[in-house]
Amino acid sequence: MSKLHVKKGDNVVVISGTQKGKTGTILSVDVEKSRAIVEGVNLVSKHSRPSTENPKGGIVKKEAGIHVSNLMVLDKNGKAGRIGRKKDDNGKNVRYSKKTGEVIK
Repeated sequence: MSKLHVKKGDNVVVISGTQKGKTGTILSVDVEKSRAIVEGVNLVSKHSRPSTENPKGGIVKKEAGIHVSNLMVLDKNGKAGRIGRKKDDNGKNVRYSKKTGEVIK
């Protein structure tokens, strides 16, 4: 199993599919399925039964997963670019933007 180029908390843009061009923050990542849930992207309608939290029930809008190959990480300037990995001064692996060369978080 290889590492993914995205992780929770990253700002990303969708680069293909019906949601192309939308941006958001990653809420969670499923590494085994290579899918991520992005805030405000890929909303689906879910029918819910009445419960204590939602006494009326009804239709709830909720984010669904999107494949990580359709996501590209945004740097601090809001530009999308590919991600690389390199060792920093302390010998720890860090992610960096190949376009600008700056370290991402």
